[in-house]
Amino acid sequence: MDRVGAAGSSYGTTGPLDGTPSRRLLAAAELAVSPAALIDLAVVEAKYHALRAALPDAHVLYAVKANPHTGVVRLLAGLGCGFDVASPGELKRCLMAGATPDALSYGNTIKKESAIAEAHRAGVTLFAVDCPMELEKIGRAAPGARIFARLGVSGTGAEWPLTHKFGCTIEAAVDLLDEARRIGLQPAGVSFHVGSQQMVPDAWRHAIHRANDVFRQAARRGIALEFLNLGGGWPAHYATTPPPLEAYGEAVYAALRQHFGGSIPKLYVEPGRYLVADAGIVVSEVVLIAERPHERVPRWVYVDAGIYAGLEETSGERIRYRLLVPGPARPSGPVVLSGPTCDSADVLYRHHVELPLDLAPGEQVIFLSAGAYSATCSSVDFNGFAPLTMQCV
Repeated sequence: MDRVGAAGSSYGTTGPLDGTPSRRLLAAAELAVSPAALIDLAVVEAKYHALRAALPDAHVLYAVKANPHTGVVRLLAGLGCGFDVASPGELKRCLMAGATPDALSYGNTIKKESAIAEAHRAGVTLFAVDCPMELEKIGRAAPGARIFARLGVSGTGAEWPLTHKFGCTIEAAVDLLDEARRIGLQPAGVSFHVGSQQMVPDAWRHAIHRANDVFRQAARRGIALEFLNLGGGWPAHYATTPPPLEAYGEAVYAALRQHFGGSIPKLYVEPGRYLVADAGIVVSEVVLIAERPHERVPRWVYVDAGIYAGLEETSGERIRYRLLVPGPARPSGPVVLSGPTCDSADVLYRHHVELPLDLAPGEQVIFLSAGAYSATCSSVDFNGFAPLTMQCV
C-alpha cells in the first residue's frame, strides 16, 4: 500500500478529483479526537459536477447508503441531485434534508411491505423489483407505482462485487414488467449494478447489451420502457488508481450507441462511493506496537479505528485505503495493521502495508478516500467503543 507523504498533499479550495486530501481535511485532522471521520463538502460538489460532465444525459440518484450524513444529503439536494434510498430511515433523512418525493427512487429490491406503503404514502412512486413476491408486495402496498426491474449482471472487475444477492435474468425481468402491467403497476425501466469500485469501464458495455435485450423483448409484448438505470460502480481512489472518469463516460456512450442506436432511453446513474469517498478521511491514533516474531510479518500496529469503527470495507483486504502519517517522510517497514477490539477478525491489513519504523503510540494514521461506507458502517457499541461519527468541514 502506498504511503502518502505530507508534502504535496494540499490543493485549492474547490477540491481534487484524484483522491488527494484537501487542506481543510488535513487541518481538521490535526484537531480531531480520534477515531474521527471528516468529509469536505466542496469535494463532494466537485465530484458531482465532474460526473455530470462525463455523463451529461444522466440524472444522478445518489446512493444514500454510501454516506447518509445530513450535510451531504442537503448539499446534493440543493444541486438538483436525486436519491436512491433503501429503507424508511433513508427516505426520512432525504425528505428532512430537502429532497422531494419525486426525486427519490426506492432501489432496494428487498423491502418490507410496510416500508413500501410508507414510501408510497410519502409520495414516492418509483420502486425496484427482481422477483415475483416483491412485485406482489408493491402491487398491494403502492397501487399504480412505477416499476423497474433490476437485471443481474457480472461483477467482474469490481473490488466489491454485488452478484448473486440481487438481480434477475433477462427473461425474468421481462416477465416481471409484463406482470406489473397486468396488476395495475406501471412498467417503467431497467436497472443493473456492475459492482462497487468497478475498475473496468467496459463492464458497462456488456450490462447495457443485456439491458437492451430487456427493452426489445418488452417492446414485443407492447411495453414501452422509459428509462435505463446504469447503477453505481463509479470508483474512488484507493491503493490502485482507477481509470479516468472520462474513460467510463466514453465506454457507456459507445455501448449505448451500439445497442440503442438513435433511441437512447432516459438515463439514471446511482453513484455512492464516487461522490463521497475521496472527499473524506478517517483519522486514527496508534494505540500499541507489538513484535510477534512467530508471525510472517512480526511488527503489528494497532490503531483505534478498525473493522467495527468505520473500516469494515477492509474485510478480506478488498478495499485498500491509502495511508498518511503526518509529518516528514521517515524510513518505513512492513507491518500488520489492526483495530483495537478483542475480536481476532479485527485486523485491517496483513499484506503490503508499510509504516515508519519509529512510529509511536499517540501518532496519527490517516486513512485517505474514506468518506464512503465508514461512519455509516460503524458498530454502535462493540466492546464499548463509541461509533465513528462524521463531521463536515
